[in-house]
Order: sequence, then structure tokens, then C-alpha cells
Amino acid sequence: MKKQASFIFSPDQLNYEFSETHPFNQKRIILTKDLLEEIHAIQPDEIVVPRSATDEELLLAHDAKYIEIVKKASKGEVSENIGSIYGIGTEDTPFFPNMHEASALLVGGTLTAIEEVMEGRSRYALNLGGGLHHGFQGKASGFCIYNDSSVAIKYLQEKYGARVLYVDTDAHHGDGVQWTFYDDPSVCTFSIHETGRYLFPGTGNVTERGNGKGYGTSFNFPVDAFTEDESFLHIYRTALREVAEFFKPDVILTQNGADAHYFDPLTHLYGTMKIYEEIPKVAKELAEEYCDGRWIAIGGGGYDIWRVVPRAWSHLWLTMKAIPAPTGALPEEWLKKWQPESPVSLIETWEDPPNLYEPVPRKKDINEKNEQMLTRALHVIRNGS
Repeated sequence: MKKQASFIFSPDQLNYEFSETHPFNQKRIILTKDLLEEIHAIQPDEIVVPRSATDEELLLAHDAKYIEIVKKASKGEVSENIGSIYGIGTEDTPFFPNMHEASALLVGGTLTAIEEVMEGRSRYALNLGGGLHHGFQGKASGFCIYNDSSVAIKYLQEKYGARVLYVDTDAHHGDGVQWTFYDDPSVCTFSIHETGRYLFPGTGNVTERGNGKGYGTSFNFPVDAFTEDESFLHIYRTALREVAEFFKPDVILTQNGADAHYFDPLTHLYGTMKIYEEIPKVAKELAEEYCDGRWIAIGGGGYDIWRVVPRAWSHLWLTMKAIPAPTGALPEEWLKKWQPESPVSLIETWEDPPNLYEPVPRKKDINEKNEQMLTRALHVIRNGS
């Protein structure tokens, strides 16, 4: 019997750890799972243990030489000079023991999620350990060693012959995935993110539309710094609906970075928990409309692991399970368990507190600028060129 949703999880996903002080911290997966379990939203038979990606699968999106270097670095056999050529051993993406094995497991988790849905075992699937969207064919970047999304999309194409709509709502542009499929007309990449003017990786302009036969299948929606919920959600809803109608995908893969929130220490957007309630709802609606429900969701960025990520990511699973968004107090047991470990006071409710930040003085200008950007970004669809 087909399950409503599969939750891909293994404690080994936490082995992807650069250091105790690095901002990329997979403890957020445990925090999210524990929160969902406290409200009895996950059943034991819904948890699926991920497999590791094989070398052959990694080769779908990565160079053999690069994989070999990562394997050597896993054993401490690569110098920082050589590593830096391949984007590893850097401040962003330092060496750590068994980094190949840990990275291959995150990729395998996303492949496991895809198999659950595409083989008909589950309607939807969630792999919070995935979403490493900055990895390139022969180079690591921005905390990402292997790019699970790029491998997964190639896997969907080769094994299932699928037209894939990739939707990235991380505050950082999904550059690694975009450039992998920039000239491929059977993959559509959609990224709503903070403008690269002041934020890594500095790409994701509206003029990046694809190349050759892939022209018109790359969509970028760079919103201004200090963008708030209303403008963010208006752009997301409008753009994703028009892009899905234009592209007509067979399957939707969503990357769900939770770093567009006001509390996130690495970005400059003013999102609240309202956007994380809405993001998966729209993706699910469009998957039902165009893909017979085929929707796979993965994690991504999110660097306030205590106050933001567990609440934000919970909405992905709750949406898949068609459980109404909870309101009011978070479970007391969860708060009691994790507050002693948290360096900040936990938010005690599902919603954000009122008056989270001072009013943004440039709100009107920001919203107008975002609206103009939306018009330019959708020009190809609306005007046919």
C-alpha cells in the first residue's frame, strides 16, 4: 500500500560535519525530527533509512578526478594547496575525516527519496539531509561537496525519463544546479533568493535564462535585501504557478533552505515563519496539478538551527501529511529537552512573536523594485522571447 509520505533519515546524516563551530550544522535534522515526533506527526513505518550514492551515481554530475580527490581528502592525503583547487580544505568547506562517505550518504538520501516516489511506494518524500546546491562538477563550493540535487535530477532523467522542475527557495542562489542544466531544455531551474549584490554566490540575475536549447528554462527571482513576507510570497506564488504552467513538469524537486528568515545570521531577508508555511503548500498544489502528486523535498541552508529551522522544516512534513499547521505553544517536552543546549532563548510558539523587527523604512521601494524584477524575470513566458 502506498504511503502518504516517506521521511528519509539516519543518524549517520549528522556525520557531514566540518567542525563544531562551522555554521552548517546537521543537528537541525534531529531537532526537526524530534519536534515532529513530539506532536506525533511521524510514524515509525514512515522513516526510511537512506542508502549511499555509488561512484557511478556521483559521476552523473561530478568528474571522476574530483571524486578521487575527495576520497583522498577523506583520509588526510590531500594538501590544502591541492584541495583549494577543488574547493575543499577552504574556510567555507574545510577537510574532515570520511568526508566522501558522509557526502555520498547525503546524495544517496535524495536518491532514496526519489525512488520512494518514482517507484510508487510513497506519494511524497522528504530528505532534510539534502539540498547541497552549490556543488559543481569538479569543485566544492559554499559548504557543498557533492551536489545531491544535480545527481538526483540526472538520475530522474536517465532512469525515469522525467521532465524535472527544480524549485529553490534558499536565500542563496542555487548556482550549482542552474549551471549543470543551463543548456538542458528538459530541466527547468527556479530560484528565488536574495540578490547577489551583497550575498554569496553573487549570481542568480534575471538575465540568466539558460543557453542554447535550454534558453528560457532557467528562472531567477533575486529579491532585495530586507524583503518581507508579503512581497516574497507574492513573487513566489505568482512566478512558480506561471513557470509550472509553462514548463509542465513530470516531477517537482524542491530545495528548502530555511535561511530567508529574519533571524538567519548569514542573510539579509526579513522573512518569518509565514513563508515556511506557504512554500510547501504551493509546491504540493502544483505537483498535484501537473505531476500526479510527484513531489520530493530536500533541505538546504538554514543557520539559526535553534529558533528557525526545526519549525520551518516541520511544515514540509506536515504539508505532505495534510496535517493542519499547528498554532500556539511548541511541545513543552521539546523545549525542556533542547533549551539547556541552545545558546539562544528558543521561540516557544509555532508562530514568530509579534513585532519581530522594527518597521522597514524602505518597504514601499523594496516591494516596487521586487515587482519590477518579477516582470523582467517572467518576460520570456509572458512575451514569448
